Amino acid sequence: MQYHRPASFAEASDLAAHATGITRFLAGGTDVLVQLRSEIVTPDTLIDIKAIEGVRDITRHADGGWTLGVAVTGAELSEHPQLGREWPGVVEAMDLIGSTQIQGRATLTGNLCNGSPAADSVPAMVAGGVTATVTGPAGDRVVAVEDIPTGPGKTSLAQGELISALHIPARGANGGDAYLRFIPRTEMDIAVVGVGVNLRVDGDTITEARVALGAVAPTVLLVEDCARALIGTTLDDAALAALAAAASAACKPIDDKRGTIEFRTEVAGVLAKRAAKIAYARAKGETA
Repeated sequence: MQYHRPASFAEASDLAAHATGITRFLAGGTDVLVQLRSEIVTPDTLIDIKAIEGVRDITRHADGGWTLGVAVTGAELSEHPQLGREWPGVVEAMDLIGSTQIQGRATLTGNLCNGSPAADSVPAMVAGGVTATVTGPAGDRVVAVEDIPTGPGKTSLAQGELISALHIPARGANGGDAYLRFIPRTEMDIAVVGVGVNLRVDGDTITEARVALGAVAPTVLLVEDCARALIGTTLDDAALAALAAAASAACKPIDDKRGTIEFRTEVAGVLAKRAAKIAYARAKGETA
């Protein structure tokens, strides 16, 4: 195994572009090191990106948007004094992953690139409209988070490409987000269903909405029909019923030891309603 510790993303990209065999990037390491020690994957090339400047930075820009370094940990997100107030759904979703020890190492970027349909942070990021800067041999490009995973354990990143930053848009006025999941145990388990909701209100009326579902399809789903069920409503019973129906209709789950197709389909609608209520209350400045 070849171990590299590049000083820039351009160098990391070049190393990956010219590597042969299996290549893995190391940021938090909560996935790749476990896979390595369990002999699930043995990389021929391991590229440690933690020495690159800015990978641990959380930056708020003048327009209110945020840039997150790819090695920012879940613990650092949870402890940030302002990010959690503006984007509680994104921060809470990441905070659900693993134990306290895992939170000290795990990253949003790693959770995304692992390609798990049940990744907790991904529905919250998709609902929030988060984008990623992808650095590769041809330079940088910006990609919507929902376009990164292509299937279980797979991403749209080509050889030599890696995510070099995540970007959260400006929260703006009267907006709120939330993420909820169902798990068999009380903590430290994989989501059977996860739902992220992000919306904006004008008075009591919802004017913008994004709803994302996790663990109910090969990739996280951005469901436009769910958004249409919310926009223009005051989140009354009819809107909630339409939202639940749209969420359930979008599901393409499998039967496995954690849940049946029928169960996941039903729970997706239930969680969508609950998450929407929380996001709605937050958008209106109420406690939720």
